[in-house]
Amino acid sequence: MKKNLISVIILALLIVNIVLTAIMMFSVVGASKSTTALVDNIATAINLELASGTRGPDEVVSMADTETYSFADNMTIPLKKTEGDDKDHYCVVSVTLSINTKAEGYKEYGSAENLGTMEGLMKDQINGVFGQYTMEEVRDNQETIKKEILERIQNMFDSKFIYNVSFGDIMFG
Repeated sequence: MKKNLISVIILALLIVNIVLTAIMMFSVVGASKSTTALVDNIATAINLELASGTRGPDEVVSMADTETYSFADNMTIPLKKTEGDDKDHYCVVSVTLSINTKAEGYKEYGSAENLGTMEGLMKDQINGVFGQYTMEEVRDNQETIKKEILERIQNMFDSKFIYNVSFGDIMFG
């Protein structure tokens, strides 16, 4: 009789355990879903905020959709004089433009032929940006200069099919 009574008690405790586990699972899953939704919303907001400071979330360009245009010759650009220094300083730089083949304006301007005819105008924009800086400022602010050049070229074409500016060999003298 004692063995049956112990078996019944163990069975009752197992049933109570299963019921409590089920109640706990339903309450934890509900709270977990709302927490996951909150974390997803926060992560989405952070990603949008980080991306809006650069190119924008819609302008991630794959390598398959990217072409490059490199200026034929290195550019020799006169720089702004440093205060107290009467020497003329120059920057010799090779410039490469990254082009999105899927963007608006690519069909109209994006071919190497069309960009070749506009190379003089683009060089003028590049010279204008570099000419605002001294040699030390150019060394320290290359990313800022790239962004400025990109903005000027995009405004010139009234299109964002050119999405990046890169400097190859850059030398100062």
